[in-house]
Amino acid sequence: MPTHREREQRFERKMSDAEALMWNIEKDPWLNPNGAMVTILDRPIDVEQLRRRVAYAISKIPRLRERVVSGFGRLSPPTWVTDPEFNLDYHLRHIGLPAPGSVRQLYDLATQLYQDPYDRTRPLWVFTAIDGLEGGRGALFTKLHHSITDGIGAIRLSELYMEAERVAELPPVVDIDQVIADALEAEAASDEADRAATVDSAVKSFGHLWRRQAGIAQRTVGELALWSVDPSRAQDLVEDLVEGAGSAVKQLSPSDGDTAGGSPLWANRSRRRHLESLRLPLDGVKAAGKALGASINDVFVTGAVNGSLLYHDRRDTPVDALNISFVVSTRHDKAIGGNSFTPTPVQVPGGEMTPEERLHEIRDRMAAKRENVSGEGALAGLAGVANLLPTSVVTQVARSQAAKMDFATSNLRAAPFTTYISGAEVTDTITLGPVAGTAFNLTTISYDGSLHLGLFVDPIAVDDPADLADCMLEAYTQLLAAGGVVFDG
Repeated sequence: MPTHREREQRFERKMSDAEALMWNIEKDPWLNPNGAMVTILDRPIDVEQLRRRVAYAISKIPRLRERVVSGFGRLSPPTWVTDPEFNLDYHLRHIGLPAPGSVRQLYDLATQLYQDPYDRTRPLWVFTAIDGLEGGRGALFTKLHHSITDGIGAIRLSELYMEAERVAELPPVVDIDQVIADALEAEAASDEADRAATVDSAVKSFGHLWRRQAGIAQRTVGELALWSVDPSRAQDLVEDLVEGAGSAVKQLSPSDGDTAGGSPLWANRSRRRHLESLRLPLDGVKAAGKALGASINDVFVTGAVNGSLLYHDRRDTPVDALNISFVVSTRHDKAIGGNSFTPTPVQVPGGEMTPEERLHEIRDRMAAKRENVSGEGALAGLAGVANLLPTSVVTQVARSQAAKMDFATSNLRAAPFTTYISGAEVTDTITLGPVAGTAFNLTTISYDGSLHLGLFVDPIAVDDPADLADCMLEAYTQLLAAGGVVFDG
């Protein structure tokens, strides 16, 4: 990654329907769809240098200086506009860990920062530089609202404040006040100084609603005509709407008609969170996957399943099947910012199997699900309908759907080489993926020869997160061994 690597990123003025749904559903913190990241560094960050780099990023990425303005009622998605009171000091913070500065303290602090709600009147991101980590190290906690971008987009945004060298050329000095003033002037000119804003918003909103709902109405008329000859289609349509609302929190029911199975231990859910982490050798996972006829993601998801089943075995609680989800990217244009993904549910078998047998079964089931993803996926498909419903109705349905899911997984790719943040080397990068009503989220990022796994747990659902992490590590060790790779953890 060259210093100051800049790749085009384009953001829409309005949220997509899926982004608007995530924005609305966040009002229920139990279903928080957002993610965050803890980056551990070999030394404390040079905060002034970081400030300069982040200011430069803000000048290049409008979304980082924009706040959300609601549309006309529920008839159109919210709009992104420049925050006239933008204050970099609010978004870029600097704190210290109390002694002794353990990794456990860092993770607990990150969990607390994650759960702090966004100020919905400001741009939806916060960076916190953290000093005092044991061994003379430092950390950076980054949090972006999911309506800004997905995981892939967040990785690309990070390129503007990360470097390929410890001592790297600094970007130009940016006058943030001038950037904001210029952006406000440009928006005013574009919107004719917001003349007749209320009427204009209403007209645009009804226009958006008409275009969106015309297609829905046309399909509905055809659907109604078929109900008389096939009454089951009515029930199917209701189930589809429920499934679409549930996808707003990135978790759907298995959607194959079989919602049986699931963990008998993880039925209780809460908004509490706990963070653990693991690390696997990327080359080892790749080699084991190749030997077993599977991809890195297949190995990653299977290890998570095997670890979950081991956790139940240790408690003499058999599981027939687990309901999980994985993410399929629908991003076709790499320059497009925002969100381009769909959560994809799949039921995976419990019971007695060798690691290889379960790997092949999960590989095949995920491949079949992936083939059914088309266009923008299920998340976008019915979000527009869900956005017209009261938030309380959507969150109630979403909670019901999330309760059927055991856990969520996601797989991201970062730099394959060592990177730095303002003079400090990145040694670990741990994601706090959205739990959103499931028992836990396991997200892996490939970085500099390793897979860094963030295990973000609801501790009311999983009452011993540390043991779950230990079970995961044992399961991955066994799975790699099945592929001929020795891994000692």
